[in-house]
Amino acid sequence: MPNLGEELASLDFEAMIGGPLNAVVRAQANSALTTIDFIKTVGFTGASPQAGPGGGAAPPPNQPTMVSFTYSKDKTDPNTGTVTPQKYKLEVPILAMVPIPYIRVEEVLIEFNAKLTSVTYTETTKSQEFKADLGAKAGWGWGSASLNLSYSNKKSTTSGERVERTYTMLVRVKATQDELPAGLERLLAILEDQIKEKETT
Repeated sequence: MPNLGEELASLDFEAMIGGPLNAVVRAQANSALTTIDFIKTVGFTGASPQAGPGGGAAPPPNQPTMVSFTYSKDKTDPNTGTVTPQKYKLEVPILAMVPIPYIRVEEVLIEFNAKLTSVTYTETTKSQEFKADLGAKAGWGWGSASLNLSYSNKKSTTSGERVERTYTMLVRVKATQDELPAGLERLLAILEDQIKEKETT
């Protein structure tokens, strides 16, 4: 009879469990690199800046990427009380306006099921064969006759054992938007202080 314990012991559990875990670790590392690339490419100007909008001078490299827009609002003169519309220009660092992707793997669930079924089988084959041959001769005297009979019976039996194997594996990964590290939060706080509102003519 097959030893099912040895069948299970022969499975490479280290590869089956370690493989998905290593993949999760690599995915976490790639996620961190993606966050770094996002901050560098979106939040700051490049090392080789191109010309600025309208053909003006390009911003210096490694400076926060700013989004600027103008708007109007009423301004009251404190001396005369006169209300006049005034144009303002607001500059905001883009990192203070968009969410920063920072994904953390929260849970990894690995389910592995092995189903081993031992089957014992016996096969019996039977065959029978019957032959009869009758011959006769006649002459001036007594005739003669001959009868040949043959019978054969064959029976063969084969038996053995086999193991049916069924394996299923399920890997579930749960990721979440994690809290930003302390250094990144401080960076965002500094960038928020760079939000400026200026009067324009």
